Parts: sequence; C-alpha cells; structure tokens
Amino acid sequence: MKKGKKYSYLYERPALAADTVIFGFDGETLKVVLTQRKKDPFKSRWALPGGFVFMDETTEQAAKRLLLEKAGLKNVFIEQLYTFSDMDRDPRERIVSVAYYALVNARQYEISAGRDTLKTEWFSLQDMPKLAFDHSKIIKLAAERLKGKVSYQPVGFELLNEKFTLPQLQALYEAILETPIDKRNFRKKILSTGLLLALDEKEKNVAHKAAQYYSFDKKMYKELGKKGFHFEL
Repeated sequence: MKKGKKYSYLYERPALAADTVIFGFDGETLKVVLTQRKKDPFKSRWALPGGFVFMDETTEQAAKRLLLEKAGLKNVFIEQLYTFSDMDRDPRERIVSVAYYALVNARQYEISAGRDTLKTEWFSLQDMPKLAFDHSKIIKLAAERLKGKVSYQPVGFELLNEKFTLPQLQALYEAILETPIDKRNFRKKILSTGLLLALDEKEKNVAHKAAQYYSFDKKMYKELGKKGFHFEL
C-alpha cells in the first residue's frame, strides 16, 4: 500500500481507550485516584483517569499521557491489568478499554485536576462513590491483582517512602490484603528475604519506642532475580 493511501474496511471497528487505577497509600489506608467528569456521558460522575488512544501511540503511552493530563502524575510504576470489551460498557459507541494500574506514594505525589475534569481526589477503597462506565469493575479487578501480586513480587515498596519502618511496611500489607498480619512472622519473613537495608536512623518525636528505618535494596533484588530468586511472603 502506498504511503498516505487510505484503506476502506469492510467491517465496523471499535474505538480504543486506556484507563488507569492509581493506587496510593497514606500510611493507614489504600486509596484510588478518581476524576470528576466535566462532560457527558456521566457528567459530574466520578471515574478513573482515562481516555481514547491516539493513532500514533501505544495503549501504555496513552495511559501515561492521560495520567499526566488528568491527574498531574508522571514517572510512576505502571503495569497492564486487563482488557475490558463488554459491548455495552460505554453508551456512546463500542469502546474497548485496555486498563492499567499504577502505584504511587500518596504523600509524595500531588494530584491535580486536568483536561475534562472538574476535580481529582483520592478515595478509600471502602468509601467509593458511584462510578461512571464499568470503572467499579475495573477497580475491583485491580485490587485483586495487587492483592495477589504483593505476595510474590515486591511492588508494594512503590507505595512507601524510600525509608520506612517495619510497622509501616506491615500496615501497608495489611491494607492491601485486608487482613491482620502476625507481627513476629511478618518481621521474620520480610527480613529473611535479604532485600531490606537497615539504615543507621530511627524515628524521631514519636510517643512509642522509636522504630528503625529500612530501605528496599532494588539492586540486590535484580541480582537475585537473575539467579532465580522468587520473592514470597
């Protein structure tokens, strides 16, 4: 086909979109970023940051662009989740959405309302408003994916500061897994991975006994991964 020549397709084709579930942790609660829609359909309803994929970009590039345009976020951990293709998921036309999930430190990143949004805010998973499209379904699947993934891959560290205490790390895992964890067993398992670097620093100005700070050793994790190491909690 010559460059610039248009091809006429025999069959109708669906539009393609990208939506992203942005998870954040505030030290106690696992939260998700939602944007309030400025336009119909579902005007003023809360939704995930998302939009249509341009002809000159991949779905991941579109997801990253939309994170910046609609929530003011960039350079964050992002991974593909699932493709949602129910025929009636959008009242305008047949739209297939490739969903992603992102992990950010809620206390480190500032979110902001962007294009086609009235507001952009954090919402607890336990206190979600009624959402547009099938976005509640997407969030539910993303939460289940994250819950499974943190048990075999250390993605949870993306939600924490570079330095953290073991109680803070345990609180994160309990928020994601939605269940209490035995303190002694958790400490034993996480330290046995050899992926935490003990820092010569402790908490300051706290009412309880000051806990030691640690950091996640990304270099060690990469080296161990080459040798077949599998993270497991």
